[in-house]
Amino acid sequence: MVYGACMALVLLVEDDHAVRRAMTEALRDAGYVVQPVGTAVDALGTVTKDQVDLVVLDLGLPDFDGYETLRMLRGVDKDVPVIIATARTDEPTIVKLLNEGADDYITKPFSSDVLTARVGAVLRRAKAAEPDTEQPIEVGGLVVDRARREARPGHVLLDLSRRLFDLLAYLAERSPNVVTKAELRSELWGDSAQHVDQTIDVHVSWLRRKLGETAANPRYIHTVRGVGFKLIDPCSASSSA
Repeated sequence: MVYGACMALVLLVEDDHAVRRAMTEALRDAGYVVQPVGTAVDALGTVTKDQVDLVVLDLGLPDFDGYETLRMLRGVDKDVPVIIATARTDEPTIVKLLNEGADDYITKPFSSDVLTARVGAVLRRAKAAEPDTEQPIEVGGLVVDRARREARPGHVLLDLSRRLFDLLAYLAERSPNVVTKAELRSELWGDSAQHVDQTIDVHVSWLRRKLGETAANPRYIHTVRGVGFKLIDPCSASSSA
């Protein structure tokens, strides 16, 4: 993937013609290549045949429910960053979106500046998460391989979204030290606002499920109240949070 603003291909999925045109103009003015479509079917077709760098997805599409569209997109490309554009602000909706694989969301109505800033931030995070040549990290039998973007507790390969893998790798690289929520907001989410903490909590909860643990019975990921999280060896003498 190429992430320079003038090169990145943004797939814009919005059924309202006037809104789609305004968003397209704003993104093109910011230097992005934009492919605007109005249906989920067209969006899936584009992701299948083109190398899309980011998707901006409206939930209110005429052919498929937004959640179903997100799941289908993830089935085609589990790593492409997806920003949800929605007028819904209730917590259950946001949590469900993040659990389904959204990387970020933007609440309607929003300005052109906010849209282009969010797109730029998510693309920068995606670039920072590109595979490198570092050696795999091992913490108590959990192997995190950034070059292959694979994580294995024992011999089990975890099925992780791009964001969940990035979160796990970030914690593993800093193990056994505590990683603050402020650091996660800045380094992984590119947003210093406090409201991002809810998003972080959702992702940590989902990552724990993948690892077969819970906040009440942690193995690898321990919460440090009022501070953040740390990933440690379950067999370590210091494994109590």
